[in-house]
Amino acid sequence: MGSSERQPESWRVGVLFSHTGVTSGIERTQLNATLLAISEINAAGGILGRPIEPIIYDPASDPKKFRAFAERLFQVDRIRLLFGCYMSSTRKAVLPSVEGHRGLLFYPTLYEGFEYSRNCIYTGAAPNQNSLQLARFLLSTYGNRFLFVGSNYVFPYESNRLMADFVVQGKGKVLDEIYVPLLAQAKDFDKVIARIKKTSPDVIFSTVVGSGTAEFYRAYRAADFDPTRMPIASLSTSEAEVAEMGAEAAEGHITAAPFFETLSSQAARRFVASFKAQYGDDAPVTACAEAAYFQVHLAMRAVAKCGTDDPEQVLGNMRDFEFDAPQGRVRVDPENNHTYLWPRIARVDGQGRFQIVWNPGVRVKPDPYCVVQSLDDWSVDEQQLIRS
Repeated sequence: MGSSERQPESWRVGVLFSHTGVTSGIERTQLNATLLAISEINAAGGILGRPIEPIIYDPASDPKKFRAFAERLFQVDRIRLLFGCYMSSTRKAVLPSVEGHRGLLFYPTLYEGFEYSRNCIYTGAAPNQNSLQLARFLLSTYGNRFLFVGSNYVFPYESNRLMADFVVQGKGKVLDEIYVPLLAQAKDFDKVIARIKKTSPDVIFSTVVGSGTAEFYRAYRAADFDPTRMPIASLSTSEAEVAEMGAEAAEGHITAAPFFETLSSQAARRFVASFKAQYGDDAPVTACAEAAYFQVHLAMRAVAKCGTDDPEQVLGNMRDFEFDAPQGRVRVDPENNHTYLWPRIARVDGQGRFQIVWNPGVRVKPDPYCVVQSLDDWSVDEQQLIRS
């Protein structure tokens, strides 16, 4: 949907998350969280007395459609702020349009790092906020022999490269890397299961995304592997993928993320309750949804402060304050446009719920370039530690 008739009394924002396609399961949680934040702000009177009006399209998990809809949003719908994208390929497809129109993209997804755009705010985890901590946990808990399995696109390749560096630092070994099509089907994992049986790794690090995630975990379960001895560990397997695959296939496997639905803080419980009240008790609440939610509040707080949705002014004002997100207090780092976040690691239980097994209670400064690629340095926010 979308309309080209501009309503002067509203703040128009673009919203680009896939309703259909390979990653629609997780992207629908981001869309829902974005709309939840907008509805909360509008219910409280909007921004400076004006409501937020989301202009929404379905890019169907297709980078070309993301690019085309981004162009339409800027040229026809005349938006200035854009909330959206999950896969790195879609972010990279959209950014030239955002930069060309001097807009501002808010990107609420973990990614491989090594990117900066003045026209993008990255609210998902950078590698030093999830990969590094996950590598330490896996090496100390399960062993040092790793097998990598990923989808065939940019995020898995780059994430595996970084994880391999961390594994080697920990005196570990990567036995093999296997890639499956982005639109993977059950048969595509036959070779993966065969390789697991042959190599018997201590850990399987998965960067499989989208609907292929459920296929992989089900294939693992059907092979009768033991997740207590040889788990699948991931940065991207969330409550949405667990809901798709079922508790039996997910039980015992590991994910690193700043937020889980089971987080017990007051802010987290309030967010989860609001989300489920809006979308149903069975609606999965993911880390990507949480980032999509808090980035709307961050962005519109900046709009309220400067009185305009001009991207330059929004960007300048956004760096001046913090926000109590469901995961904890967050803020944008003015050095790199990434966000201070709270790393955590969780394991799926028999009911299909993530139970947090590692939670240091510290906020970590984003280092998207992994300048310090050390298992002993997380770039912790020293000011946060002092306040604690």
